[in-house]
Amino acid sequence: MTNPVSRALQRLGAPVTNTLIKLGFACRFLWSVLKASPFALHRFSLTMREIWFAGVLSVLIIVVSGLFVGMVLALQGYETLVRFGASSSLGVLVALSLVRELGPVIGALLFASRAGSAITAEIGLMKATEQLSAMEMMAVNPIARVVAPKFWGGVISMPLLAALFSAMGIFGGYLVGVQLLGLDAGSFWSQMQSAVDFRLDVINGVIKSVCFGIAVSLIAVFEGYDAPPTAEGVSGATTRTVVTSALVILGLDVLLTAFMFRGI
Repeated sequence: MTNPVSRALQRLGAPVTNTLIKLGFACRFLWSVLKASPFALHRFSLTMREIWFAGVLSVLIIVVSGLFVGMVLALQGYETLVRFGASSSLGVLVALSLVRELGPVIGALLFASRAGSAITAEIGLMKATEQLSAMEMMAVNPIARVVAPKFWGGVISMPLLAALFSAMGIFGGYLVGVQLLGLDAGSFWSQMQSAVDFRLDVINGVIKSVCFGIAVSLIAVFEGYDAPPTAEGVSGATTRTVVTSALVILGLDVLLTAFMFRGI
């Protein structure tokens, strides 16, 4: 008979063990995707279709969300800056906040919610209806034909969506700061131009969005490919994609920010 203490320790360690096992499978899966990537990039029409699915169809929510975030950021920032007589620096506040943080992070969260969940659901449904097994029976590698194009479509789309989010946010800040609050347009744009550094701010924001795109795309395709072939399994995989992606995005953001802006 098993000792109650041993059973308690097993229950306590089982989630950690299962997480490590799944992480190992995810690393092997990533290696399989990378090995199959030349096929996806050679037949770029497959990847272009996934860029349309993951990127172009996400433009609406990115544009609207970016515009509103920029407007709210300008309203809140103006109320703080005007107390210190620094209202002319509103453009700098909006631009740096969006380019460094809010653009990549919120853009990645929206991307995971709209495109990541859809990618997981599509691959999971293909597995549940045995379409992936049928491809293997016809000597077609499903990772090369289905998974790799979706992975690279997400990786390519994410930086473009983050840039679009930041641009719309800056435009929303301009509408509030200049058109609504009456700040000088020349001061708004000139101070922004002089304060935003291309290498330290723009390039680091692009690097963040690329890392987020790789993480979200990998989680989405892996959860879909690993989902149990049932309706409940696909539903659970879709939920795990959104939750795991959000946690990974925020964790990566802390690490990347610590490395990028440590010496500033």
